[in-house]
Amino acid sequence: MTIVRKKPLNPTLNPSVSPPENLAEKYMEAERMHDVLLLLQNLINREEATVKLILNCLYDVGSVNLINQKLRLKPLNRVMKLIARMSKPAFRIIALYWFKKNCPQLITNWLHTQVSFEKPQKPPEQVPIEVVKLEPYSIPQTESISQEIINLRSQVRWLAGISIIAIAVLVVKATWLN
Repeated sequence: MTIVRKKPLNPTLNPSVSPPENLAEKYMEAERMHDVLLLLQNLINREEATVKLILNCLYDVGSVNLINQKLRLKPLNRVMKLIARMSKPAFRIIALYWFKKNCPQLITNWLHTQVSFEKPQKPPEQVPIEVVKLEPYSIPQTESISQEIINLRSQVRWLAGISIIAIAVLVVKATWLN
C-alpha cells in the first residue's frame, strides 16, 4: 500500500510543521534551560545561608516600609514594628520554603525570556471609553455624606484605640508569662 500526497510537504507552505533542525534546536534549548533550573536549585541548596541572609534583609526593609506606608499613627506604627520583629522567625521558615520551591523556576523563566530575543507583543488596542457627565450631589445629600464620614472616622479611632490596648495587653501578658 502506497500513500500518495497531493501536495508536497513543504515547511514554507505549512507553518505548523517545523523542519527537523528547528525541532533539534528546540529540544536542545529546553534541555539547556532545564540544566539552568537544576543549577539554580543546586546553588540555592548549597548557599542556603546566603539565601536566608538575603531574605532577612528583604523582610527588615519590606516590613518597615509597609508599616510606614499603611499605618500613619505613631503608637500603632511602633507596636506593629515590634510585632513584625517578633514574627521574623516564622517568616524566615515560610519564605525559605517558598523561595526554594518557586524561585529557581521563576529565575529560569526570566532568564529564558532574556535570551529568546522574541519581538514584544503588540500593545492592546485602545477601546473607546464613553464619558458620562455626573451631576454634583445636592446640598442635603452632601451634608448626610459628610456626617456619615465623620461617624465612620470616629468609629475607626475607637477601633484603633481598642486594637492598640488589646495588643499591649497581649504583649504584657506574654512577657509576664515568660
